Amino acid sequence: MRGGQSLAEALESYLAEWSERTGIAVETWALPGTDVPSRVSRSVMAAMREALDNVERHSRARTVSIAVTAGKSGLRMTVSDNGRGFSAPAAGRGIARMRAAFAEVGGSLSVNSVHGEGTTITGVVPKD
Repeated sequence: MRGGQSLAEALESYLAEWSERTGIAVETWALPGTDVPSRVSRSVMAAMREALDNVERHSRARTVSIAVTAGKSGLRMTVSDNGRGFSAPAAGRGIARMRAAFAEVGGSLSVNSVHGEGTTITGVVPKD
């Protein structure tokens, strides 16, 4: 994060820039209202950049929905697009990088894609 920026602020500015650059609408459902440890924030931002890079490159989506919440049980990130989806074996390097970003902070990442309907990526980091 730049100069003491919270995860919510970093996500807000990144999502606005990304949407403007790509022409893909971003619906933000939730952003963390509490402080998130910086190492978790870095992992979330890395995974978010990768997820949106995949949306831009592969999905042909018109809209992407984002929710990042932090609470008693930990942090949860959801990125959902209305693009063309893909078959399970298509999981490539981008998904591996997102999984690695979450694994680095003790989290996990799942990908659910329905061909012709879109993809949802969910990352979870349990509270330490």
